[in-house]
Amino acid sequence: MSLTLTSCCPVCRSKENLSRCLGCYVTLYCGREHQIAHRNEHKGACNAIKKSKQALDNEEQKLRAHPGDWMTPANVFEEGAGHFWGIVETRPYMTARFALVEALLKIKTTLAVQAAHSHLMDMLRLCRGDNMGVRDLVPALYLRLGKDQECYDFVKWWATTAENSHYDWGDTSLPYLHLKDEDVFEPIGLFTRRFAELTHAVSVTLIKIRLLLDVRSLQNSTVVGAKVPKELLDKIRGHLVSTVVAKRKDIMDSEDQGPLIKKLESQVEKLYTFVKESNKYFWPALLKPGANLTERPGIYSAGTREHMKLVLQYSYDSWIETPKAIDIIRELAAKDASN
Repeated sequence: MSLTLTSCCPVCRSKENLSRCLGCYVTLYCGREHQIAHRNEHKGACNAIKKSKQALDNEEQKLRAHPGDWMTPANVFEEGAGHFWGIVETRPYMTARFALVEALLKIKTTLAVQAAHSHLMDMLRLCRGDNMGVRDLVPALYLRLGKDQECYDFVKWWATTAENSHYDWGDTSLPYLHLKDEDVFEPIGLFTRRFAELTHAVSVTLIKIRLLLDVRSLQNSTVVGAKVPKELLDKIRGHLVSTVVAKRKDIMDSEDQGPLIKKLESQVEKLYTFVKESNKYFWPALLKPGANLTERPGIYSAGTREHMKLVLQYSYDSWIETPKAIDIIRELAAKDASN
């Protein structure tokens, strides 16, 4: 099963002449008639967003009205940027902002995911050290928006620069989340070493699976298109793959994707094993989530069921919105069970 984010009227699927719901601003309708027809289904999530927005506005107003003292600068959004969580007065604001993100993600639209992603990235700007762990949710949102390259750059930064013991988190002049166009096909060692972040390993697994599916499609098109004019074949192949693959001329021009397919299959298997060994509950829950998607995770430590719930809830939509991705995990699980 796979789903996709919507950018259309939820009633008739129209993509023309749409207007936003004035409650949540992340759902689109072709007109008032269909907005009314969808109201009962939409109102719970819509009201939750409105309530969360109001709570966030209230907390922001308190911070902006703060006169300033020895701990909290009067212009905290400017002078406190980079180390927000270290200023105790900002914590209710940051908590309220994350609650809004959670409310937004109840709605499965591109606008909702874009809004949630923007909030999280600004929270990281305000608090570089990420005391709230929002970096665990960001990669899945990048993937849901089809931004695989940006996702990889993001998780690689946390696996490299952020792990450097000499990086000064208090120095906001230092580069932050600045990696661009890193090699998505490179070895996976950064994400399978001891203490690697589970959420990031799960996201890299999905990136590699997407690459694998793309390259398999290219291989199939080479066989099927043997008698198709090259100009037309190139155009067809360009529509089969993501921009990450499409910009790699060496891959797009290759007539034999076999070696690359084997490389990616090996990387996916190693990532699958790493995730399984890090948390034995995750892959079974991805295949059969049940109540794990709705139960609020409790306090957790690495490798526990509670940790699995958090990672699953953060990443599940990115998996089901990727055609055939879960099928590959199902195949690996079956192979694993037979050994």
